[in-house]
Amino acid sequence: MSDHYTLYGSYASYYTAKSRSYLRKKGIPFVERLPSDPLFRNKVRAVSGSARIPQLLTPDGEVIQDSVEILDHLEARFPAIPAIPVTPRQRVFVHLMELLASEGLVSLAWQHRWMFEENLHFVKMDFGRSFKPQGSDDELMKYGNLIADRMMSYGLPESTQALRDELDARYLKLLRLFEAHLIEHPYFLGGHPSAADYAIMGALHAHLGRDPAGLRMMQNNAPRTFRWVEHMLVPEIQSPEFFSRPVEYLPGDTIPDTSLAILEYIADEYGEKFVLDVLAFNQAMARQDAPSGHPLDSEHDQPTLAAEQIERNDVTHTVQAGLHGVWLSQRARACYHGLSADDQLSVNEMLGTGFAAELLSIPVKPAIVRQDNRLLIA
Repeated sequence: MSDHYTLYGSYASYYTAKSRSYLRKKGIPFVERLPSDPLFRNKVRAVSGSARIPQLLTPDGEVIQDSVEILDHLEARFPAIPAIPVTPRQRVFVHLMELLASEGLVSLAWQHRWMFEENLHFVKMDFGRSFKPQGSDDELMKYGNLIADRMMSYGLPESTQALRDELDARYLKLLRLFEAHLIEHPYFLGGHPSAADYAIMGALHAHLGRDPAGLRMMQNNAPRTFRWVEHMLVPEIQSPEFFSRPVEYLPGDTIPDTSLAILEYIADEYGEKFVLDVLAFNQAMARQDAPSGHPLDSEHDQPTLAAEQIERNDVTHTVQAGLHGVWLSQRARACYHGLSADDQLSVNEMLGTGFAAELLSIPVKPAIVRQDNRLLIA
């Protein structure tokens, strides 16, 4: 039995970026290993039943696969510098950002990585290094091409100049909103990071803050954001720029308007998918009447349900619900529905109208749980 945790992941990995930043800021003793480590192949993957990263090997031999579940597991054991606030508005905000800043922005980050030719050599070499770290350039490119081919097989639109310009415009809008926030605040909710900060690290570090095209845009247009990403990779909580800021959440359940502007922008751009996924999930489960403990598409790497026809605002949508997003969205909805009437009203006033507010209004039925790294009906 070791006295530390082991994080299996890579610097090119979107979700590893979240867990790495969390472990460092929390001061949790850990080492990081690549998926090429024989222990990962021979033991960790066998226990988790998954090849996806990140995965966390605990000192007592437990294996956890999923960045959110890793955070939940460790929060119970390391309560200092809590990632989840206790006040209602801040807590709902954080849970919405867990969904939207992570699962929403993955679309932007993913396409921005693969749509720009200038990224491909770096990304392929970086992937190759994760699997053969001491390999030659030719070996790294060989492994990198294999991984890139698999990643790109998930489906991408044609890389046109119009699409690249649109991706740049969306990214630039996000950067400008974050720049405005970072003038006054070191993190989304004040003086120490929350799960909202860790959630956005997947996009802003692993992809858009390392891939050449995204990094160039960040450095040229968002120096505060670039510096924030740097600081999220070190264990210190207070940065030199905010050395006098107390290490605490803002008092009075306050959420800066600049934080809400970022949430609103991401929700406007990417939130409808999650509303439709939840509606499709609820519709499918009402028809199937699945019992407690029923596994949900446990065979697939990115579990989904069969397509459902969903009517919303007089438009018919064909929706194949992504179950991980449904599970994650239930955290925000369960938090919201567990509040008092007055606190719900306060949250409603905070969010106004839009996809984030609509997502919270949908009933949680039935609840999904993760057990042994698989999604089940509660």
